[in-house]
Amino acid sequence: MAFLIEIKVPDVGNVADIDVVDVLVKPGDTVKLEQTLAVLETDKASMDLPASAAGIVQELFIKPGDKVSEGTLVVTLLPSTEAVTQSVVEEGVSMAAQAQPVQQAVAAAPVEAVSVAVDVKTESLVDIDSARAAHATPAVRLFARELGVDVQKITTGSGRKGRILKEDVKNFVKKVMTEGAAQGGSGIPAMPSIDFSQFGETEEQQLSKIKRLTGKNLSRVWLNLPMVTYHDEADITEMEAFRVALNAEKSKDDIKITGLLFIVKALVAAIEQFPQFNSSLSADGEKLIFKKYLNVGIAVDTPNGLVVPVLRDVNRKGINELSAELAEKSNKARLGKLMPADMQGGCITISSLGGIGGTAFTPIVNAPEVAILGVTRAKMQPVWNGKEFVPRLMLPLDLTYDHRVIDGAEGARFMAAVKQYLGDIRRLLL
Repeated sequence: MAFLIEIKVPDVGNVADIDVVDVLVKPGDTVKLEQTLAVLETDKASMDLPASAAGIVQELFIKPGDKVSEGTLVVTLLPSTEAVTQSVVEEGVSMAAQAQPVQQAVAAAPVEAVSVAVDVKTESLVDIDSARAAHATPAVRLFARELGVDVQKITTGSGRKGRILKEDVKNFVKKVMTEGAAQGGSGIPAMPSIDFSQFGETEEQQLSKIKRLTGKNLSRVWLNLPMVTYHDEADITEMEAFRVALNAEKSKDDIKITGLLFIVKALVAAIEQFPQFNSSLSADGEKLIFKKYLNVGIAVDTPNGLVVPVLRDVNRKGINELSAELAEKSNKARLGKLMPADMQGGCITISSLGGIGGTAFTPIVNAPEVAILGVTRAKMQPVWNGKEFVPRLMLPLDLTYDHRVIDGAEGARFMAAVKQYLGDIRRLLL
C-alpha cells in the first residue's frame, strides 16, 4: 500500500490560532505542486496555503472557521505517481506524456511536506477548546472570540444539554456591559444601535479581520496609555538636495532612495542619545525594559488595512540596504505575504502621510513601544534667517509618546535631536 503525504502547518514561531477562511480542494481532487489548498487569515494578512507536493486528496482535516497552528495536519495526498495513474485512467489519456515530470516532482518533495508560514498575533484558544469542546461548537467559539468573550465564563447554555448558543454569548455581553456601566470605572456604555435605513438606502460591508483587530488594539492602547503628541518642523532643504543627487547617479533599474530612509536613520541616531525611547514598560508598570537592538517599524497602508513591517538593525545598515529592504517588505505587505518575523520586534514606529498630504496629526503609540513618529508632507516656506526670509523645505513632524515613560522635556529634546540630524545629515557620520 502506497504511503500518503501529509501536509502540515510549519513552525511559525511563537504564534498560533490561524483562521481558515476557505478550503479550495476536496477529497478526490488532483492537485499540482504549489496549488493553493486553502486561504488562511490572521490579524495582519491573508495567506494562501500551497501544496508542497502533487497528488490526489485523500482526506481533509480542516474546514472554514477552524483554527490551525504549527503541526496541524491539513491534508493527506496519494503520491503524485498514483495521482497521475488514477487521473489517466479516469480521463482516458496517455500516461507517457505526463508521468516523467510528475515523478520528478515526487522525487523532490519530502514525505512530510510543509506549507507557508503566516503572521498571527492572537490569543490562544487551547484552554477554551479543551474546557468547552462539548458545550460550544467551533462556530459559536469563533463568534465569542470576535466579541472578546471567554466562553468559559458563560456558566449555562440554553441549547440542548446545556450547549452554549450565539444568543447566550450575546446575552452575556449585554449583561457585562450593563453591569459595567452601572458600576462605573472601566465599564463603558455601548454605542446605541441605529437603523440607518429609516433615513435612506444603506449597504453593509464586513470589515476585514485586520481592521477589526487593529481597531481593538488601538482602543486598548487609547484607554491604557496616557499619550502626549508634540508637533514641530524640520528643515530638510539640504537633505532633499542630497537625496535627489544620489538618485540621479542611479540607473533606471536601481531602487530609488526616499526621504523616509533618512528619517529612519535620523530617528535611530536620536534614540541612541535618548535610550528611554528604546524601552518598554513592564506589564505591572514597575520596571522599564531597555532594548539593546534598534528596529524600526514602518506603517504601510494595504487594501486590507494598516500593517507595520519592521526594519531590523537599522543602526548597522546603510541607506541603500535599507531602501531595498523597505521596498521588499512594503510589497509583501500590500500582497498580504508578510511573515511573523517581518512584523515583530519593533522599537519605535514611523507613520508617514507624506505621499498624501496634511500638516499635522496625532499618531497612536504602537504599544508596547513607547513612542511613534508621524510625518506629513514637506512644503516650501519663507523662513527668517536673522536678516531676511529665505525659502526652505520644511517637514512637519508629530511625536506621540507614553507619558508614563517620557516626560515633556525629554520629548522636546528628542525631537530637537531628530530635527538636527535631518537638518544636517552629515551629523549622522559623527
